[in-house]
Amino acid sequence: MTVTELLLARAGDDRPGLRFEDSSWTWREHVQQCADHAAVLRSVLTGPVKHVGILADNVPSFSFLLGGCALSGSVLVGLNPTRRGAALERDIRLADCELVLTEGRHAALLTGMDVPVLDLDGPEWAALLDSCAGSPLTPVPARADDLLMLIFTSGTSGDPKAVRCTHDKIAAPGRMLADRFGLSSSDCVYLSMPMFHSNAIMAGWSVGLAAGATLALRRRFSASGFLPDVRRFGVTYANYVGKPLSYVLATPSAADDADNPLRIVYGNEGAEADLAAFGRRFGCRVVDAFGSTEGGIGFARTPDTPAGSLGRLPEGVAILDPETGVECPPGVVGELVNTRGAGAFAGYYKNPAADAERLRDGRYHTGDLAYVDDAGFCYFAGRLGDWLRVDGENLGTAPIERVLLRHPAIAEAAVYAVPDPAVGDQVMAAVVLAGPLGPEEFGAFLARQEDLGPKQLPRYVRVVRELPRTSTYKIMKRQLSAEGVHCPDPVWSRVGRESAYCTVGAGSGADEVVRP
Repeated sequence: MTVTELLLARAGDDRPGLRFEDSSWTWREHVQQCADHAAVLRSVLTGPVKHVGILADNVPSFSFLLGGCALSGSVLVGLNPTRRGAALERDIRLADCELVLTEGRHAALLTGMDVPVLDLDGPEWAALLDSCAGSPLTPVPARADDLLMLIFTSGTSGDPKAVRCTHDKIAAPGRMLADRFGLSSSDCVYLSMPMFHSNAIMAGWSVGLAAGATLALRRRFSASGFLPDVRRFGVTYANYVGKPLSYVLATPSAADDADNPLRIVYGNEGAEADLAAFGRRFGCRVVDAFGSTEGGIGFARTPDTPAGSLGRLPEGVAILDPETGVECPPGVVGELVNTRGAGAFAGYYKNPAADAERLRDGRYHTGDLAYVDDAGFCYFAGRLGDWLRVDGENLGTAPIERVLLRHPAIAEAAVYAVPDPAVGDQVMAAVVLAGPLGPEEFGAFLARQEDLGPKQLPRYVRVVRELPRTSTYKIMKRQLSAEGVHCPDPVWSRVGRESAYCTVGAGSGADEVVRP
């Protein structure tokens, strides 16, 4: 399947295709805009790779350019506006951008960079589009495995990697989700997650395109603007990644919150408690899936899937010990591995070492930790980079975080490793509080949690106002781990080997913390 085929299917469709603020386009007009943008790209991209970067919020040009790249055989490179200076320049160089298109509001981020830049709001770009207005719809031949977009990973564990996203990798999830949820031209797909990220493209943009639904763009996600947008645009489907459900739930509630057209909310990495609360409050179905920018493994939840579970292991997927490669028994944490190969993973751009790390011995290694229960249901246990080695035992962070979030006063939690003074790691947690909670009550709460093992007890707890996050709402545990107990926030320390905690104080050094 190709994105080109999905676009051509909409070329004669006069039903609503795209809405943004007070502007709107039919699908016929949208496809024509894509054809016009394709003609411009053919004229300005003269190099061998034909990669064009876009540094913009969720604006119509993003949608037109993605379609234009599909029709012209070009590659769109999604650039992250939260990257700065050398980091942003590194991304542009790695992706071989021949040209970068940007909104005026982001143009200053590109000052001094050795790459041509055009302002999407400026007269030069407008003149190019005017000269190509009404271009014929003559797409270049496209294959399913042709490269269409480069999407950078979040960079929570190192420099972001550019993931190769082919036509099929974008088109196939769109068709699958549109069919799965019965979406059609009568639906409206809401896009407020950043379009330089895979969630917005594969679980949003391509879904609306495949279904022939209206795409409603929001420049940037807004918790307070979510419900008004749903009502204004008639949104029936929305996607998310990470924390946005929590942010919307934190807005003041009203008796008529469920009086809206929203039917399906689909995404990944939402907090378990938020999924049910969001569905109840807004009268919709929330489906939280397991996914990554790379692809390679997918889960399908069935009605009997327990709360917190990803579902049963798909055929060919196993949980293996990262050191021995032996399959883990129930209850033991290991790495999720596709034993049949790459799945939807099409590789990283210009990063053979990272490709080799993912694909070893004919298997796709996700870098994600999980375990299965006795009934065969799988549970996420963190990233391989989150792996903790405590007293000779390997631990995942996600099961500990799930326990901490049971306390009603803990709104958010992140668990990560800090060095043990002797060997290995110690467990540290950062928590955001939603209500009063002291170290004594916290320790007593943990002592009552029968499924929290002694080695899983956090040695230190940092109380923060907010957790550091990427622009796609992923927690930056690497930063928390690097700061350790040397931080400006209050830190609680566990006394000895008991689940009793005392306050060490804000900004305390490691020498002042009680050691086991």
